[in-house]
Amino acid sequence: MRAISIRNPGPDYVLELTEAETPRPKGREILIKVVAAGLNRADVLQARGKYPPPPGASPILGMEVAGIVTETGPAVQNFKAGDNVAALIPGGGYAEYALAEEGSTLLAPKGRSLTEAASLPEAYFTVWTNLFDTAGLKPGETVLIHGGSSGIGTAAIQLCKALGCTVIATAAGEKKGICCGQLGADCVVDYTKDDFVRTVKDFTGGQGADVILDMVGGDYIGRNFQAAAFKGRIVNIAFQKGAKAEVDFSLMLLKRLTLAATTLRGRTPAEKQTIRDAVQSEVWPLIETGRIKPVIDRVFPLAEAGAAHARMREGSHIGKIVLTV
Repeated sequence: MRAISIRNPGPDYVLELTEAETPRPKGREILIKVVAAGLNRADVLQARGKYPPPPGASPILGMEVAGIVTETGPAVQNFKAGDNVAALIPGGGYAEYALAEEGSTLLAPKGRSLTEAASLPEAYFTVWTNLFDTAGLKPGETVLIHGGSSGIGTAAIQLCKALGCTVIATAAGEKKGICCGQLGADCVVDYTKDDFVRTVKDFTGGQGADVILDMVGGDYIGRNFQAAAFKGRIVNIAFQKGAKAEVDFSLMLLKRLTLAATTLRGRTPAEKQTIRDAVQSEVWPLIETGRIKPVIDRVFPLAEAGAAHARMREGSHIGKIVLTV
């Protein structure tokens, strides 16, 4: 099968279209003929040698795909050849065929193309487990979403609004801010011009945000403590500005804050199935009825994976970047 390989992993990595062995499903695995694969920042980190795949995962990039089931392992019960599916996978998406665990696979949402479906699993698994499981976000609460124009941010804004939350989003520049507003954000902060702590305080009448989703890290860690409400919950899912910061933890004590940090890729199949079940019941119907819409920045053919990565590294994209096979 055709697949993308990494030549010279590191800062100057190159992505090349090569030939690889087609995998075979076993146990509860599903073999998917990939129609499209979503890009994630973790793919860039892996290509740079900074984020190795979990043990046993394919070394091929790609953590989410959509396509057609061609074969199933002997223990698979709920999928069959010919099904259109979307799946979260630990690796192997930048290829003509990919393996997915049954518990991380969903039927593709009705009314959406497989290209659109490929943009959904990573974002909505991440948003659901971090905001609604880990942080316990409830209708009527205020949530601050950093990186509002990213793939995860655009998903989080829409889902939180659909489930009755007040949304504050940060974004860089007018174009990205307008997008966040169009997706439903009640307040948008251009962090290149304004202090999000002050804006959050002003917007909430001095109360702060009940929940904060942060993939920025760095000095945002301490500033999130300032922006959070009493008994606020903060979840870090990435550290784009760095994992080290000088933080005044007395605020955490005084405000009785909860700080959590989680990853998704290395979770057990059982944990991912629990998230999958929630996404299937709570999120998929909103997508199928059009209350939540996929936000796709650009689509590249598989052979142009390098250009797709350049687009992501540049940082001007809004929503998801997708490869088609």
